[in-house]
Amino acid sequence: MSFKSPKDTARAIEEVGCAKASLPWDKLLVLGFLAGAFIAFGGLLAIIVAGPGVNEGLGGGLRRFAFGGVFPVGLMLVVIAGAELFTGNTACTIPAVMSGKASWSGLLRNWALAYTGNFIGSLFVALFLATLSGLVTGEPYLSSVRAIAEGKVNMSWMAVFWRGIGCNWLVCLAVWLAVASDDITGKIWGIWFPIMAFVALGFEHSIANMFFVPTGIFNGANVTWGQFIFNNLIPATLGNIVGGAFFVGFIYWWLYGNRAEAGK
Repeated sequence: MSFKSPKDTARAIEEVGCAKASLPWDKLLVLGFLAGAFIAFGGLLAIIVAGPGVNEGLGGGLRRFAFGGVFPVGLMLVVIAGAELFTGNTACTIPAVMSGKASWSGLLRNWALAYTGNFIGSLFVALFLATLSGLVTGEPYLSSVRAIAEGKVNMSWMAVFWRGIGCNWLVCLAVWLAVASDDITGKIWGIWFPIMAFVALGFEHSIANMFFVPTGIFNGANVTWGQFIFNNLIPATLGNIVGGAFFVGFIYWWLYGNRAEAGK
């Protein structure tokens, strides 16, 4: 397998960030919709494969590993097929802005439109492909989707925030490793390990939660939309921004990026 050095990877990420910051708004929304749907596909697969473990006695560690082991298909589709995922973009756009190759307005535009598209795509899969299709409306999946949604809104705000940081630190490292690899096999393995890790650890991914919690709401979970937004989505999103933008995007730009062009 051929791969880039950390310095070459940081430079490649800068170019990726430039392209993302200059995408037209309509393409950003469509690519954001695709990314939300792709992440939701991973979430739905995880429920089908490991969700029944809640009721069938599958050991906690094994269930977490099974859940995390299949979820990475979503990011593989995002990176390899091409889509705009808000969480990954929090890291990819920072080096381009810090090096002066992209503007802050372009960064904020990318984040806002990608986030909006991600939400629409996630809701589409939650409503039409998970619920109206009947995939999760009966046991053993029904209890699982309800339990997942209720668990996510009943943590403390700060717990979700810190779990959001840990999550996107790993998600953005997965994107970093995928960019570092020059072949499909390397990209797949580079994505799989960090994503499996964040899911198995129980960290909080705002875009994945746009699928998990609404799926529970659509299927009778004791969760309101207000609880979802204020108890989970907001702190998870803020934590994701810190985890991706600072712990990956900024730090790796500072270590390996083209700081000379920024006059540093």
